[in-house]
Amino acid sequence: MHITLKATGPHAGMISHLLAKNPYNTYDRTEKGARVRMVYTVFTEEEAEIVIQASPDSIDLVKNSPDSYDITQYINDREFVTSSLFCTYIRGSLGTALNGKPKEDYVGWVTHPFALELSFGPVASDLPNSVVEGLFAPLGYQVAIERGEADYSFQLKNRSTVRYVTLSGHQTVQYALRQLLLLIPVLDNYKHYYISEEEFDKLRRYGEGWLPEHPLRELIIRRTLRFTNLIEQFEQSDSASAETKSTKKHIEKDTVQAQKDKHEQVQQQEQPQEEGKQQPTVRLNELRYQAIMDVIRKLPRRQKIVDFGSGEGKLSARLARMTGIEEIWAVEPSAYAQVRAMERFAKLERHADAISPTPMMGSLFYYDEQLRGKDVMILCEVIEHVDEHRLNRVMKTIVTEYQPGVLIVTTPNREYNEVYRMNQQELRHGDHRFEWSRSEFQERCEQWIAEAPYSVALKGIGEEVEGFGQPTQMAIFTRRKEQKEA
Repeated sequence: MHITLKATGPHAGMISHLLAKNPYNTYDRTEKGARVRMVYTVFTEEEAEIVIQASPDSIDLVKNSPDSYDITQYINDREFVTSSLFCTYIRGSLGTALNGKPKEDYVGWVTHPFALELSFGPVASDLPNSVVEGLFAPLGYQVAIERGEADYSFQLKNRSTVRYVTLSGHQTVQYALRQLLLLIPVLDNYKHYYISEEEFDKLRRYGEGWLPEHPLRELIIRRTLRFTNLIEQFEQSDSASAETKSTKKHIEKDTVQAQKDKHEQVQQQEQPQEEGKQQPTVRLNELRYQAIMDVIRKLPRRQKIVDFGSGEGKLSARLARMTGIEEIWAVEPSAYAQVRAMERFAKLERHADAISPTPMMGSLFYYDEQLRGKDVMILCEVIEHVDEHRLNRVMKTIVTEYQPGVLIVTTPNREYNEVYRMNQQELRHGDHRFEWSRSEFQERCEQWIAEAPYSVALKGIGEEVEGFGQPTQMAIFTRRKEQKEA
């Protein structure tokens, strides 16, 4: 992960004083567990180029977090990509430039626009190239994006998902660095820290002079703050801006992040809710659980249930106290999530009316005979995490091999993303492989049961908005009795 800052033209060498870094010494420090190095590859009065690099310890990235229990946490791109982690590592080293406070003799150069070229990467972004360009072009930069070809021995994808970005234009060093430290996390859309009102100050300081008028201001704020309540607070605190006032009415009370977003989980852990305590705002995730339980409660047969992709066991724990249920298989591939689920299930012992769900390591990609023929199978916010080209095979296995009496599937409604003020190409979660409109979901559901003895009913979950439907869509597949008996 790196940034290259290059200045050309008269007095280009002055950037060394603005950065407060001697061009003849290598800067090599440890910041927050990462090795940060800055070296001038070129330095004259007419041209100066400095490379800023950070090398984190891949073990340190996870060993002090609860995720360290899950081996899959060690398999990630955080060690390599230029992200919010990188910005955190280098921010302290660039304090003089970011604050615009060099030695007194060079204060006048803080507002001097240099001919700059800024290169950074690799960036793992879910944004299309057009949006990436739209973030930087209004700031006066020419944008070049390099996206390499991916050489796979099997048909997966033809191009790499990571990109290298080069910006060229006239800008002050202070503004250029502030813009990068604010926009790089927007590109990557991954936050490694707890998001709170402290982000407001960063938005104001780093966005001073350019963010209020930026055409993609809403996108920048939304991907920086993530949570709707924080976005709303920020907009209200900036009410002096007419542009800010015009956006208030569009903010919804549900978060854009889906059930498995780790950062939503962090906020929930930081602000725990008492079990059973009524809250003024019901989260969309809770509405999903309620809708699924309402369906199951009305079924004549619900003794045996499979909760596929059960995560930390929240839905399974709720079902454990429902009358008429005798066994629940909580199937989940993540070891860390399974540990959390078992802790949750252990607490059910205090309830005399609760059964104990059975945690089980498993995946939709591997058939397990012991899950066959159950009364109910649930896939709550699961299918969108499966590659589309593999999903048809998964669903065929479910309806022809597992043959549950009732199959309940929930998934996001892509049309509703516009209500959340999301870009058309954006997905609600970084691990989503797709999100379907209502008509696309209906078409797929009909395809899955075209040759299987099932009927399907479609419903929506959450607040309905005319023209956009509801945020979550649910399909209820019911196996026809005459076919099941045959």
